[in-house]
Amino acid sequence: MLVNAAHVKQVPGRKTDVATARGFAQLVEHGLVRGSFVPPRPIRDLRDLTRYRTTLTHERVRHANRLHKVLEDAGLKLATVASDILGVSGRAMLGGVVAGTTDPAVLAELARGRLRTKLPALRAALAGRFRGHHAFLVSQMLAHLDYLEEAIATVTTQIEEVLRPFAAVVERLDTIPGISRRVAEVVVAEIGTDMTAFPSDRHLASLGRAVPGPPRERGRQKSGRTRKGNRWLRAALVASSPGRHRHPRLRSGRPVRRLVRQYRPTTRRSSPSPTRSS
Repeated sequence: MLVNAAHVKQVPGRKTDVATARGFAQLVEHGLVRGSFVPPRPIRDLRDLTRYRTTLTHERVRHANRLHKVLEDAGLKLATVASDILGVSGRAMLGGVVAGTTDPAVLAELARGRLRTKLPALRAALAGRFRGHHAFLVSQMLAHLDYLEEAIATVTTQIEEVLRPFAAVVERLDTIPGISRRVAEVVVAEIGTDMTAFPSDRHLASLGRAVPGPPRERGRQKSGRTRKGNRWLRAALVASSPGRHRHPRLRSGRPVRRLVRQYRPTTRRSSPSPTRSS
């Protein structure tokens, strides 16, 4: 049984590994500890893939920020004109400066699409002090960004292959407003498809610590500090912004509980409990 040691009260005093193990064994014998949620192996394999893809995505964002910093140091204000410096036009301009082109007019002519309507602003933004030192750094960063994008695409392909047995569940989750397919894949990887492991929707919401804040008690606001939980699940749900979505059910402050009821419809009570007015 895999349990959380934080659930066991820490008693000060003389401790040894043998005494601690004996105490844990007694707690387990008396049923005073609960087993942690351990999904089956196919879900654990899928979880490894989705978490690795998230790590690669974060690494790509960090390298893009480093690229912004180098361009700012070189005096190139490309980001103030182009919304995405790593798009088609941005890549063409960056490739031009790496190749040795420093004429702002020539670089601005590499723009494509709607960005060509901003040619005067592009010429002003590309007039900087780009040196060979910057060219080397930008070339290395662009090469690493290409590798990360290729790695993300490869991992995504493997995730789609592993998700084939759960395709119907992912499609159903994707129909929820505010939940994209990428978030649906993370949800399946983190909680699995067997909802019998969770006694209620509140237990599942507690897994990611995505629960409403504590209410006021006797006129005093209780601590609103978020406890530790499944940070991968919580980050995916926060990134999907369900709380800011226009859908009334997702703006109610209980996005995860609504998600579970959509994921696995439960038997409705004959007489639902009254809701408290806000």
